[in-house]
Amino acid sequence: MSVGAGRARRRLAQVAVLAGVLAGCAGASEDDTKASAGSASTSATASAEAAGDGDTAVKSGGTIGAAGSACELPVTFDIAQDWKAEAVDAGTGKDESAGSGDGSADAGDDELSQEIADALLHQGPVTAACEVDAKPAGNIGFLRIWTGEPGSDDARGVLEAFLADETGVSEAKYSAFKAGGGTTGAEVKYLVTSELLEETKEETALAVTTGKGPVVIHLGGMDTDEHRAMLPAYELAKKTLRVG
Repeated sequence: MSVGAGRARRRLAQVAVLAGVLAGCAGASEDDTKASAGSASTSATASAEAAGDGDTAVKSGGTIGAAGSACELPVTFDIAQDWKAEAVDAGTGKDESAGSGDGSADAGDDELSQEIADALLHQGPVTAACEVDAKPAGNIGFLRIWTGEPGSDDARGVLEAFLADETGVSEAKYSAFKAGGGTTGAEVKYLVTSELLEETKEETALAVTTGKGPVVIHLGGMDTDEHRAMLPAYELAKKTLRVG
């Protein structure tokens, strides 16, 4: 095997790991995932059913978005207790030395890896900025925050462009929402069908526009049961959302 081929495989392996993280499955074995999903879904669903109108059914684990928090964003909101927020580095990640030398295999490998990473970190008009991991709280999934540059689209237009850049979307239902403090935006509930996994699951996202650009908060999950189990955490974020 040539050195160039070895490097290419290592780079693609790194990209595969990134893809796994963004899919919410990194670090969990199949058996552990099933066990965690079953117990977490049962407890969270029971908690949600016991909650009254307007109750998030989860305790706040702190606020993110402000300067000095785990993720600095154009908005602030509360995350659920035990969920862990971490900023996403969506920089180009390009090797400045890639253009030197004979420009053969290494440069091409770098371009391929970068294209794949870009596809994972950018969706429609927004770029991944933060992810809040539910795993420490016993769920399999992430609350992801995406940010973009200021533009002319309203919140619904941002969501429509966000979904247009995702494959397998169906039954999208849009609505307006108003959070505490007067923050308004758009929300969408939809289905995503994976041809690879041959399954369909529910997902939810909301968008607001700010003077610094649009913000999308998205909740996926391993499957529909897991998505529904994590909805109280999403509702907490929506309820406490503030611009600025």
